[in-house]
Amino acid sequence: MRITILTLTISLPGCRSLKEKRQRMGGLHERLGRNPAIAVCESGDHERHDASEWTFVVVGHTSRAVASLCSEIEEKCLQTVDGRVMEATRERL
Repeated sequence: MRITILTLTISLPGCRSLKEKRQRMGGLHERLGRNPAIAVCESGDHERHDASEWTFVVVGHTSRAVASLCSEIEEKCLQTVDGRVMEATRERL
């Protein structure tokens, strides 16, 4: 079993409230958390309007499968979140 922790730091320029922040993040937790190989949570910047940090724990039988899922998560964030991914870090356990 392979495990990787993927952390994304997302900038939300022009976001003025926590309500707007939730709308702009667009159900990220719901969409990606449906996959049983992915655990997801907002791990930082809870009180900031203009930023959000999300952590994903990705598991799989091979390193290739885990890397593929991590790339898929990053791509979905780029396509669906109304913001900019400022940093993406991967930590293999």
